[in-house]
Amino acid sequence: MIRIWSVFSLFLVFFGVIITRLFYWQVVSAEDLQRKAASQYYLEFTLPATRGDIQTSDGKPVVMNQPAYLVFAEPRNIKDVRTFSRLVAPILKKEPADIEAQLTIADRVWIPLGRKVETAVADELRNLKLIGLGLEKESKRYYPESSMAAQLMGFVGSDENGRDKGYFGLEGYYDRELRGKDGKIQLEKDVRGAPILVGESKRVEPENGRSLVLWLDRVIQHSAEVRLKQGLEKYGAKEGTVVILDPKTGGVLAMASYPNYDPSAFGDFAKELYKNPVVAGSYEPGSTFKTLVMSAGLDEKEVTPSTIFDESGPVPIGEYTIRTWNNQYHGPISMTKVIEHSSNVGMVFVGKKLGKDRLLKHVHQFGFGVPTDIDLEDEASADLRPDKEWHEIDLATASFGQGIAVTPIQMARAVAALANDGWLMEPRVVKEVVDAKGNRVTIKPKKLKQVVSSATAHVMAEMLVAAVDNGEAKWAKPKGYRIAGKTGTAQIPVAGHYDDKKTIASFVGFAPADDPKFVMLVTLREPTSSPWGSETAAPLFFAIAKDIFRYWGIPPQ
Repeated sequence: MIRIWSVFSLFLVFFGVIITRLFYWQVVSAEDLQRKAASQYYLEFTLPATRGDIQTSDGKPVVMNQPAYLVFAEPRNIKDVRTFSRLVAPILKKEPADIEAQLTIADRVWIPLGRKVETAVADELRNLKLIGLGLEKESKRYYPESSMAAQLMGFVGSDENGRDKGYFGLEGYYDRELRGKDGKIQLEKDVRGAPILVGESKRVEPENGRSLVLWLDRVIQHSAEVRLKQGLEKYGAKEGTVVILDPKTGGVLAMASYPNYDPSAFGDFAKELYKNPVVAGSYEPGSTFKTLVMSAGLDEKEVTPSTIFDESGPVPIGEYTIRTWNNQYHGPISMTKVIEHSSNVGMVFVGKKLGKDRLLKHVHQFGFGVPTDIDLEDEASADLRPDKEWHEIDLATASFGQGIAVTPIQMARAVAALANDGWLMEPRVVKEVVDAKGNRVTIKPKKLKQVVSSATAHVMAEMLVAAVDNGEAKWAKPKGYRIAGKTGTAQIPVAGHYDDKKTIASFVGFAPADDPKFVMLVTLREPTSSPWGSETAAPLFFAIAKDIFRYWGIPPQ
């Protein structure tokens, strides 16, 4: 009986191995084996699919395609390789010897000579009427708006196999949707690898990629880019960003950054410019962060707009001393005045009222320390130190936006929640995906969570209106409009300490305050005309806001 069971067990193991192996061949490796089998009988050439367009919200393409050609040679049909190479090389701007070397490689029946060749060049090649020279249509990325939103769009390069691949921005994030599915030509071959002229041939047409329709508004994007470039020159800043969101949907209306690059010639620019600093670059937000800490204090009912704090002088925190930004003190002031004067010591008071646990709870609630999941490939998030490692001085400095790092998209989204009844939205660039047949898939706005109550959001909005009307930047505000906003000036950490001569100036706000249509964050790195956000980022914010008011026909109130 033991022998019978042993034999039976051996058979079970044997059949188990066979079944496992069959599953591996027929399911796991089926596609690879089919390709290998086909390669023994067929020559296969790829027919590239046309990549999908990228359009702004009004349907105008900001990234599209122009006709181009894949140029190839069939060495077996070329009688005089040297003459062929001498005629073709100058048109393709190559050396005749290089082409000749490719054409004389043994057993090669199809050799690519050029990709993305423009129509004028292709016409020159056709006019040669050379036997063995072929052209196949493909497409080439074209940018009708030049470098508009370059870091938002990304670019198309080549993968390790020489095929088109999207990198960075939308091109990278939506590469699978945009690229479509390549077609192919299969030619039956003989034992030597040569095509059989009377053999079977098969052509599978490519499936073109899907197009993207964005939330991006072309007019607002243009305004943001032009104004930002002017601002960099006027204020002598090294770089800058502007991001504008629809607070109710999370849709990105504009996203600009300088310096940028030309996506049609990305190889001519430094690789450091490829990443989008709005989603991949971190900075310390400075006083703009007071907006969120104060809203946390209001939401936890630790303060009200009229709560009084005695701003009588610097505040000691252990071995450190916290001062106001201008070393001026106003005595007993309300929380509204704390925001208007951008009082660091007043914000330390609010931070202490909240305490470590509740302050950090709201920092996490507003979405800091984790990516926003915006639909862009290169998003990064500055890490927050673990909650247990926050000390009294860390909480104090964080209450006025130093010692904590954020990305511009995180900061803009967090303030957008205050313009949206306290609801935090997932930021999105793409509104719709359209396939080659015109079928549309709409990407619905996504509410994530309510981070403060609606009442808190409205109270905070009024405090920010007072900050604009009575604060340091009131001189630049457009007359007749209720704008909620806050300036920020943060020193830049260098080699373990803060450089008081290098700052990031910023301004964040939304308008119209009673029914917000947009939220905007402006940042300028190391402005030289003035280090203060009130004298650099704020007037830039207001200039763009004026453009939006005129464009949307929003009258003064």
